[in-house]
Amino acid sequence: MSILVRDVMVRDVASVSIPGSRDDVLKTLQDHKVSGVPVLKKGEVVGMITRTDLLANREEDQTALLMTRDPVVISPDKSIIEASRLLIKHDIRRLPVVDAKKLVGIITVADIVRVAADLGIKEAIQPYLEKETVVLWSETPLAVAGSIMEFAAVEACPVIDRSLKLVGMISDRDLIRASVIEDTVEKTDLSANDGEDTWMWDRIMQSISKYYTVSRIKLKDILVSEAMVPPITAYKKDEVGKCAAIMQKNRIDQMPVVTPGGKLMGMLKDKDILVALVDSMRGTV
Repeated sequence: MSILVRDVMVRDVASVSIPGSRDDVLKTLQDHKVSGVPVLKKGEVVGMITRTDLLANREEDQTALLMTRDPVVISPDKSIIEASRLLIKHDIRRLPVVDAKKLVGIITVADIVRVAADLGIKEAIQPYLEKETVVLWSETPLAVAGSIMEFAAVEACPVIDRSLKLVGMISDRDLIRASVIEDTVEKTDLSANDGEDTWMWDRIMQSISKYYTVSRIKLKDILVSEAMVPPITAYKKDEVGKCAAIMQKNRIDQMPVVTPGGKLMGMLKDKDILVALVDSMRGTV
């Protein structure tokens, strides 16, 4: 039986409208604890805007100039396999769900990973590993690591030590937590308090929003090893469904795949789970 978008989508969708400002977007992201929202004009979807857009365009204030225009959308009556194919094809993380030109929901990569976990796909992850990945050394200065990630257009990287063993992961969220706000008058430390939830994006954004229009983010003069988080790993023979469940439980979008000796052999990303789901349903939809 085909699972439809309407069965999985989130119906209570946070959104912003144009005309609008960066502050409007930041407040919406904070209030709803999300990393991206549709942009509406007269009730119709005209764009998408994410935290990546905000960080990539630090000097821009208008929502219309920050957003990605003409977003890919989907009907609630389409299958999640069709949604998965669109997400993979266009390399995006969320699809506004539109009915009669009106926004009725949103479906994300994470929503479909949850379905994959529930289905318990038994196939091993090995065919879906990505062996080409950007890797950082634990002793790399954080500012250099940030530039590498920006130029490579990646949001997270595995971290290895001198013996080439995997020792951590670092993401754009970790970079933001280990940063300072530079201003002509003052500096504000945005590093996490002891015990802060690893994924507490709203608190980070709340701090940033106070200064964003008059300040710039600067990474601290520390090493990657001081900002990275412990890795949640997988082995090549682990089942797709098991890895999907781990991603869902830990709210992560990728897992380093290691050898029994702890050396990195590839990455499994949430979109690889979508590819596996599409393969597992081939011939049934």
